[in-house]
Amino acid sequence: MTAAHGLGTPRLASPDLLRSVFRRHAAGVAVITARGLTGPVGFTATSLTSVSAEPPLLSFGIGTGASSWPAIAEAEYVGVHILGEHQQELAATFARSGADRFGAPTEWRSGPEEVPVLDDVLAWLVCRVVARVPAGDHRIVLAEVVLGDPSGAGRPLLYHQGRFSGLRD
Repeated sequence: MTAAHGLGTPRLASPDLLRSVFRRHAAGVAVITARGLTGPVGFTATSLTSVSAEPPLLSFGIGTGASSWPAIAEAEYVGVHILGEHQQELAATFARSGADRFGAPTEWRSGPEEVPVLDDVLAWLVCRVVARVPAGDHRIVLAEVVLGDPSGAGRPLLYHQGRFSGLRD
């Protein structure tokens, strides 16, 4: 293998290489929620992807070691919330291990199919889980959109270089 002119030295594939490359990839920020046996669960996700328009499908990844995984592994329905740039603290709360994610100041309600729905987000969906696909130490969850609301105001929250930030004009 030879390096192209102007490119850095290539490195062999590793978890560190993957993390380093994806720190440079700006991603939208979502919170995934579900009803668990002992209460609501949720986590911050930057792996949310639109998969199909017909039928309306999306996907997201979750680590099998995540505290939310046992509930997501059993959930029939999940909530998907697109966060606005005003919700950096909310994103950090749902990303933090051991945090009381649904305690104050998080505002939420029990929505359709008893899915926890977060308030003041740019958009939210309730989705029916159709598959959980093994992918290394994660699972890719495929879910079909059942209903939602895209009418929240504001600009999207982004994750880039290990930080939450907003769009710049």
